[in-house]
Amino acid sequence: MESRTTSRRTFLTLSMGLPLGAALAACGSSGPTRPGATSGGGGGGGATYWYLSTQPQEGVRTRTVERFNKANPNGKITGTTFQNDAYKTKIKTAIGAGQAPTLIWGWGGGTLRSYVQAGQVDDLTSWFDQNPAVKDRLFPSSFGAATIDGKIYAMPCETVQPIVLYYDKRAFEKIGAQPPQTWGDIMDLVPKFNAKGIAPFSLGGQSRWTNMMWLEFLFDRMGGPEVFQAVFDGEKDAWSNPIAIDGLTKVQDLVKANGFIKGFSSITADSNADQALLYTGKAAMMLHGGWTYGSMSTDGGDFVSGGHLGYMNFPPVDGGKGDPSNTVGNPGQYLSISSKATPEQKEIAKKFLATELMGDTAMKEWAAIGSVPVVKGSDASFAGTKDADFLNFVYGISVNAKSFAQSWDQALSPTAAETLLDNISKLFQLSISPQQFATNMNAVIGQ
Repeated sequence: MESRTTSRRTFLTLSMGLPLGAALAACGSSGPTRPGATSGGGGGGGATYWYLSTQPQEGVRTRTVERFNKANPNGKITGTTFQNDAYKTKIKTAIGAGQAPTLIWGWGGGTLRSYVQAGQVDDLTSWFDQNPAVKDRLFPSSFGAATIDGKIYAMPCETVQPIVLYYDKRAFEKIGAQPPQTWGDIMDLVPKFNAKGIAPFSLGGQSRWTNMMWLEFLFDRMGGPEVFQAVFDGEKDAWSNPIAIDGLTKVQDLVKANGFIKGFSSITADSNADQALLYTGKAAMMLHGGWTYGSMSTDGGDFVSGGHLGYMNFPPVDGGKGDPSNTVGNPGQYLSISSKATPEQKEIAKKFLATELMGDTAMKEWAAIGSVPVVKGSDASFAGTKDADFLNFVYGISVNAKSFAQSWDQALSPTAAETLLDNISKLFQLSISPQQFATNMNAVIGQ
């Protein structure tokens, strides 16, 4: 597993103000077991819960469980913490052996689909119907990655992080231009920045998933979420949709126009080199995740504190059918209930989902570490914080998005995702055509 997963998705709740290195340093072996914890899903009368150990997120999760246990002494949850790679290995093995914890923490999408297909998680659709207040409290857009074949198999929880178009206000002042309002504006800005010796866009292309963000937005802005949904649903030759071919072509047009920093294919996002190009003035814009705000604030001198950083949602594409309020990225984290748990354990788990998991105290704690909870009204917690403007921006995008599409490589199966990232890299390097990309990707639809 590439280490970028730490920054982007495994630790999605990375504090906006926490240096990325602090989270990356935590990757490795299994973390500590909470006192009295058991390693299997079926032991004892109480429910079991495994979750990630990176701070400050672990602290929020642990305190949430402790509050629940204090309020429910006869039906407690035992938590066990794991670091990234150890958790992924352990949960896969446990689910395969029918020994999963009662509460299964995850990212939704393709992994959740595999659990559903194996009959390892409960259908929660009727439970949400019976508990509308729980569902109505959460961002509607967060349920997409929790829904498989029209049924809900997980509760969205914790935090939300859309992909953001960042820009350096100083660079725009140098060319006397405004941030792009359309895709046409983007293409018009490219030669103007290049003429001033400023790269239009920073890109850590060696990491591959950074390139993917461009396609995610282009597909959505041009055709709406239905274009990729057809791929996710396994429709034959879905990548050959004319809108998809057009989006792939537009990306190559931007590459050919020198829209990205020279040598982008050898720049890594894991080292934050792409962010440094933005805040040091070498690039004018960067399409990247909400999690990069914190490291730019920490590492970028007065770039953020001095008011030089601008940010916006990705602009519409001229003539596109997609709603410009849509976004892509990380719509939340997800908790499922093991189908192998006892009736008693399932009841405890459901009570946890309905009460403490995203209750008022948990919501305030997530906001206090600089993250945007997936809860309507959580913006009330941002007032007075140094990052209030950015947090309100992220909240506004997330709560108003008609569609919040999950990152493609998380939505797809691991096999299809690796093929996707490999072909995206080739697409950006201009070593394959849009048609070849579509042919290669059509071959792994449904895998």
